Amino acid sequence: MVDTTLRALLAPVVEGLGLDLEDVEVTAAGRRRRVCVVVDRDGGIDLDAVADVSKAVSDVLDASDALGSAPYVLEVTSPGVDRPLTQPRHWRRARGRLVSCRLTDGTAVDGRVVDSTDDSVTIDTSTGPWTGAMIDVAQARVQVEFRRTDEEGE
Repeated sequence: MVDTTLRALLAPVVEGLGLDLEDVEVTAAGRRRRVCVVVDRDGGIDLDAVADVSKAVSDVLDASDALGSAPYVLEVTSPGVDRPLTQPRHWRRARGRLVSCRLTDGTAVDGRVVDSTDDSVTIDTSTGPWTGAMIDVAQARVQVEFRRTDEEGE
């Protein structure tokens, strides 16, 4: 419930800075609470963006009673490289990246994201391109690559 309240409180602040609020998580950390705010935008975020979000979110939290009087530790971060792809914007940002998908029919699709829309995604697989509806993807994650294919010739 606190996470939902915080999401509603913080989303306009984060969006006002030109970023997307991906997640808000509150966990107990001794006598304090840990508030983790996950943000992202096309092209990724840098330390200046993290600092801007941290200041703005801290100001809003201090001025509200959303956390009560309990002290908190604020953490502002970006999603990890292997985060799940759940929104069309995640797929757009994963263009060119290697992904592993489990479809709703139980089959798997692995390959590189070629294109995406709000409703569909095209993945270049080892057997050729696969295009499917987003609703047919049960779970998808970007795969960590230590050496990208386009870097092999360098």
